[in-house]
Amino acid sequence: MLHNDKAKTTARLTSALYLAVLVTLVLTTFYPAPVEGVSITLMLTVKLLPLLAFIIPVFRGHNRGYIWMAFVLIFYFTQAVVSAWLSEGATGPMIMTALTFLLFTVAMVHLKVNRPRSLAERNAT
Repeated sequence: MLHNDKAKTTARLTSALYLAVLVTLVLTTFYPAPVEGVSITLMLTVKLLPLLAFIIPVFRGHNRGYIWMAFVLIFYFTQAVVSAWLSEGATGPMIMTALTFLLFTVAMVHLKVNRPRSLAERNAT
């Protein structure tokens, strides 16, 4: 549930970044070249399934789903940083690092601006 206009903006931005992370995960599976001898379906399942579990909470703006997605994003961010370091700054891992960092940050901002009003605030109006 979205509680104000700022929350609507941060929810839209979070949704866009979420989609960008998913697209980047798919693209990095095929570019520069798929890993030989590994099933593409298996690779995409392992990469995407943990994040796809949060598709409904992200697009509906549910705070609890954002919190759990943030925990999962830490693993994606860590993997992206390690890949960027080992590849000496390859484009794919660098983009993934930036996107996961931005998604985590915007999700946390969304949680801050989308807090429900307290009982005292409701009684004051």
